[in-house]
Amino acid sequence: MTASRSLLAIARSIASPVMLTLTTPDLGPATLDAQVGNSALLTDLYQLTMIACYCDRAVEQQTASFELFTRRLPDGFGYLVAMGLEQALQYLEQFQVSSSQQAQLRATGLFDHAPDQFWDLLATARFTGDLWAVPEGTVVFAHEPLLRIEAPLWQAQWVETYLLNVLNYQTLVATRSARLRDVAGDRAQILEFGTRRAFSPQAALWAARAALAAGLDATSNVEAALQLGRQPAGTMAHALVMALGASMGSELAAFEAFQGLFPHGALLVDTFDPVRAIEQLAERVRAGGAPVPAIRLDSGDLVSLSQLARDRLPGTQILVSGDLDEAEIDRLRAAGAEIDGYGVGTKLVTGQPVNGVYKLVELAGQPVAKGSSGKATYPGRKQVLRDRDEAGRWLGDRLVLADEVSRSELGLLRPVMRAGQRLTDPESLLTIAQRTRSQVQSLPEAVRSIHDPTPVRPELSPALQSLTTRVHQSLQAAS
Repeated sequence: MTASRSLLAIARSIASPVMLTLTTPDLGPATLDAQVGNSALLTDLYQLTMIACYCDRAVEQQTASFELFTRRLPDGFGYLVAMGLEQALQYLEQFQVSSSQQAQLRATGLFDHAPDQFWDLLATARFTGDLWAVPEGTVVFAHEPLLRIEAPLWQAQWVETYLLNVLNYQTLVATRSARLRDVAGDRAQILEFGTRRAFSPQAALWAARAALAAGLDATSNVEAALQLGRQPAGTMAHALVMALGASMGSELAAFEAFQGLFPHGALLVDTFDPVRAIEQLAERVRAGGAPVPAIRLDSGDLVSLSQLARDRLPGTQILVSGDLDEAEIDRLRAAGAEIDGYGVGTKLVTGQPVNGVYKLVELAGQPVAKGSSGKATYPGRKQVLRDRDEAGRWLGDRLVLADEVSRSELGLLRPVMRAGQRLTDPESLLTIAQRTRSQVQSLPEAVRSIHDPTPVRPELSPALQSLTTRVHQSLQAAS
């Protein structure tokens, strides 16, 4: 494919409204190669110092269970959409410590007093444990585990940092994407434009994936789109209008040059005077010139400008961008803006983080808990049971001990890895996006609200309440 044909395909992807990502072809599993080399040492130092201590006390092989969850949701969020499991599985499958990494650790001198068993573990390091997790695209609330690791203590401890990094960030982007879709509606086109604002190149790839998996239509990140089997989407920048306008004598000449190569592309009309640009394009169309498939507005009064564009260019699709978030899209819609699509970047890929934590809940068969004020945890391996009515609408969640769940009950946490081997194939973006939309739509409006959502906490089973009381009483007695 030539460069011009490739760009033409990109331009065409935003030239007409998309009937929601859920109706696009299923283009394969939502896998993404965004690893930073061998990621075993992409961890916090204290994971390794603790493991050295475990080895010194000969407890490193005891079976441990850790759960990853949030104590509270970001401000203004009524729910979270779990995302990042696929990258977590890739990391666990590939986990190992190379000989050069072992040498680098030795050279630090930090582990001069570590026992030989510590180095023996590093030399043969593999993840051999089990993983339970909620499927990507699952709605979760505070205190509900997104995943549970059951593995030798040293393995379960080591992987904490990477798992939190992967799930916290992708869950944030997926949740914001789900909220954007919920506010904009199923017919609006929503494009992910956040690469230049994401916190790193790796984060940009993860953000693009999470956004698509949560229901956005396309990403401008070419690398992410092509890896994920999607068509990248984009328009033009102000620089093109400025450069070609200066060299060719007018803004309209710049538009014509762009359309000559990309007749289905969107024209960015607010480089100078958006009203004048819209009027000039409308006059050209009335005079029999080339039609304008799409325009983009990136600044100014988007309500009045979009209304003007709809009046003057009735057959043109209108895309807006410029620090949009779900609250701004809600405001634009309420104000009567004439908008077919949104480009969302900075506020999608940044913002208040998902404060996920990863806590030990059981060691060698004994339930354990953290007892510090404000950060106390529930002991024991847990499962989440979701109650729905006959129409599939959400009624409530129950947090129960894993051993309470009968074979006939299907909890949110599913086995996805056993003895270090994954049990499930990667899911497609389409499958995950369908799950996301279905689960969000099943929630009450009060929980979905982007302004003042009703907080949700799962009901604790009597057995979990009793165990929590006993464990915390033991902690108090021992302190």
